[in-house]
Amino acid sequence: MSLYVIIRGPAGIGKTTVAKKLARKLKAVYISFDRIRARHGIGLSEKQRIKANEVAIPLAAKKLAAEKIVIFDGVFYHPSQLKHLIRALKFPHFVFTLTAPVDEVIRRDAKRTGKAKMGEGKIRGFYPVVAKFKPGIIIDTSGKILAQVVDEIFCRLPAKK
Repeated sequence: MSLYVIIRGPAGIGKTTVAKKLARKLKAVYISFDRIRARHGIGLSEKQRIKANEVAIPLAAKKLAAEKIVIFDGVFYHPSQLKHLIRALKFPHFVFTLTAPVDEVIRRDAKRTGKAKMGEGKIRGFYPVVAKFKPGIIIDTSGKILAQVVDEIFCRLPAKK
């Protein structure tokens, strides 16, 4: 079964943790837009994010053509980046937007270490931009543990054949 899943939402919401756990559960290929950006020196602008898509699309298309499931993890705060990716990959797909109140996101971010930690100022700055764009299926992660969020997403996907 070929399909792809996009896990998106603000920094600190738990996208990476959820996407990796879901990928393991589905035996899927995991693609991180943060990792692509870091490896290729790609910035944060709308144009740069489309450039990140151009790196991800051939990787995903190859796996999807081989009947694999692909899980994407990214902020996708520019609607054009999401639309570009969906137009390029002509396979069934699901978009999940993770949400939680900004104070909860800040608490989660505070538990991160190293480069992953954004800090309260950045979270408060980016959160409104990301939160106003809520495509796909909204998953409120407030007060939920990882397994609950992953199961909520998993239950909305078609059963494997």
